[in-house]
Amino acid sequence: MTAPDNLPENTLSATDLAILSAARACVQDFGVRRTTLTEVARRAGVSRPTVYRRWPDTGALVAELLVRELRGIVAATMPSAGSARTRLVDGVVAGAATVRSNPLFGKIFRTDTDLMLTYVFGRLGRNQRALIELFVTGIREGQQDGSIRGGDPEQMATMVLLIAQSAVQSAGTVAKLLAGEHLDAELRRAIDGYLDDRTHSDQRRR
Repeated sequence: MTAPDNLPENTLSATDLAILSAARACVQDFGVRRTTLTEVARRAGVSRPTVYRRWPDTGALVAELLVRELRGIVAATMPSAGSARTRLVDGVVAGAATVRSNPLFGKIFRTDTDLMLTYVFGRLGRNQRALIELFVTGIREGQQDGSIRGGDPEQMATMVLLIAQSAVQSAGTVAKLLAGEHLDAELRRAIDGYLDDRTHSDQRRR
């Protein structure tokens, strides 16, 4: 199971990467609403038309930035050892923890929460579809090696996404009750139990 590669680095020019890097810095400094393409262009050392030719507005640029940021997190946190269920659970938990501590996502959560919900959680966009595809692959592998229970892989992957999104989106509201490694541990139990056939076999016998 490998991370989705829907935005390969080799499709971007040095100018594209410079603009994305400048946009990241602007969002971390100012938040989304106060980030302008003019300031992004200035920091990237390019003209405004150069930015506009690639991204028509700040929203499109930030959306692209967040897709790439999340893809990088998935690539860095998805393990390669262990059963398919272990790899999927470990990857989801590590990815969620990394998103929560990520400076870019953290800034948006603090200053532009409603926009974060729009860009990342408010619709089934590229981020969610890529993650569902990744989770589907892991679930199918787990069903083949016997570590994950039977069921429709796409439906199960969608549920895993919903569980993980909730843990990220609502982490700040429950921080005094459940935070850090304790949140990670409970998220791990929730996803592992959901995917474990023994858990569901026990429930059916009751």
